[in-house]
Amino acid sequence: MLRKAYSISHILLAAFLLAGLLPAAAITWMAFSTARDTLETEIARDMQVRASATAAEIDRMMFERLQNVASWSRLEIMQELRVGDVDKRLSRFLSESKASYGGVYVELNAADTHDIVVASSEPGRIGQHFVPANGGQGILLAQGDVHAARLVAGRLPLSSRIPDAIEGGDAGTLYAVFDWEQVRQILAATSANGSAAALLDRQGKLLAATEGWHSRDLTQEISATAVAKGFEDFPGFGWKVIVAQSKAVALAPVRQMAHTFSLLLLFIVAIAALAAIPVAASMARPLGKLTYFTRNFIREQRMAPPPTGGPAEVRELATAFGQMIRDLDRLKENLTRAAKLAVVGEMAAAMSHEVRTPLGILRSSAQLLLREPGLSDEGREVCGFILSETERMNKLISTLLDCARARPPELQPVNLAELTRQAIAMLKPQAAKKNIALDFMDTGTDATALCDPEQMTQVLLNLLLNALQILPEGGHIEATVKHRTDAVLLEIADDGPGIAPELYDRVFDPFYTQRSGGIGLGLTVVRQIVAAHRGEIVAGKSHLGGALFRLRLPTESQMK
Repeated sequence: MLRKAYSISHILLAAFLLAGLLPAAAITWMAFSTARDTLETEIARDMQVRASATAAEIDRMMFERLQNVASWSRLEIMQELRVGDVDKRLSRFLSESKASYGGVYVELNAADTHDIVVASSEPGRIGQHFVPANGGQGILLAQGDVHAARLVAGRLPLSSRIPDAIEGGDAGTLYAVFDWEQVRQILAATSANGSAAALLDRQGKLLAATEGWHSRDLTQEISATAVAKGFEDFPGFGWKVIVAQSKAVALAPVRQMAHTFSLLLLFIVAIAALAAIPVAASMARPLGKLTYFTRNFIREQRMAPPPTGGPAEVRELATAFGQMIRDLDRLKENLTRAAKLAVVGEMAAAMSHEVRTPLGILRSSAQLLLREPGLSDEGREVCGFILSETERMNKLISTLLDCARARPPELQPVNLAELTRQAIAMLKPQAAKKNIALDFMDTGTDATALCDPEQMTQVLLNLLLNALQILPEGGHIEATVKHRTDAVLLEIADDGPGIAPELYDRVFDPFYTQRSGGIGLGLTVVRQIVAAHRGEIVAGKSHLGGALFRLRLPTESQMK
């Protein structure tokens, strides 16, 4: 018993834990997934804003550098190139301009038409041949044309032609070398909180990037890309800015939240276990008692009330088990009754061949003797006894054969009220001889049942004849047919001596009778026929004070 109880306790405990764990785990996972997706979306949106702002900032800065070169090339002081900058005014201007921009420019040079440096922010450059960088592209601004060469060793050469204000044409070229570190500083300012940024040209070639960019795996990062769109009349170079941040770093708050939820979940599991253990034990204990009761019943075969207590379902199980035990007792009685019927069948099979032939001879002999003219009165009386007793024996054998070889019913819709009226009409003459009132109480309802009309007529006649034979003169028999939702009820009541309560089931046993001269097989045949119709018949006490036989037959819908 204890092993089964503990097993049930474990199952119930596991069920309680799952009932508390699964919803909490589902809620935790949903919260984690929602927070992760929301945070990832917000981070991507923020990075997109940062990438766009960085691209715009680079375009603005490049516009200013290009604008500086274009506007300086058209200043009046640039005409000093024509006289070889003999008073060094242009060189001082270039040095002051470089200093004023605080390291934005590496150097500023003014060269003549032969690319010989005439003036420079770096005195050592004067007189040298300046080699213009190859490639790049020209930019047309409102202040003039500027050419941006290819990026070389972290420097971006910018140049603009200096017009000759006196003779026309070109007086030379202004060369400005832009320090590319300025772009890296903008990218570094963008890549805060563990993120990184890079600048790519139209062809996807890397122009500048923050530290550690080359070692990053973009497939494991949240990234955003923005294309530089230019600034004012500067159309831009078509560069792209990429900002990326590691998912591990970006989603760290969500993982921290998941850890917190996991700890909370473990706490819930512990609380659920503490609460579930006594609940499971309280449910398993009555089941253990019921198991113990079952084992004792199997060993001792004593009908004792099943244990009570526990939840409603367990109490219902105990009640159902008690009902099952009572049903088993009834089945034992039915098996005993079936054994008796089997004996009847064997007797009927043997007697039908062994007894009917000599009975026929005796009956024929008695009939021949009655025709003898010299037969005495005593002889005639004896022959009458022979005829009546052989007739009774023949009926007994016929009844036995009915019990042993009952044919299956041929079911069809039958109005049981009409069938009862016909049976009463057939027995009216016999009832009149004993001055017995034989009445049918018509309820006026549909009393159609699915049955065999011939066999059901036999049932009605047997029940009514039993009442007629046991009632004294002046008795009363009442037949009633009632319709229910799932069945049709037929009741035969009388005002005779009745049946003792302890004999309500026994009256249907073979060879049991309370009537003198009866053989005790009529009600056995009745129960057998009713059972074949999937109905039931019970005996009881009638409202008239005598016996009551209540027959219940299923309707057509219940038989399907």
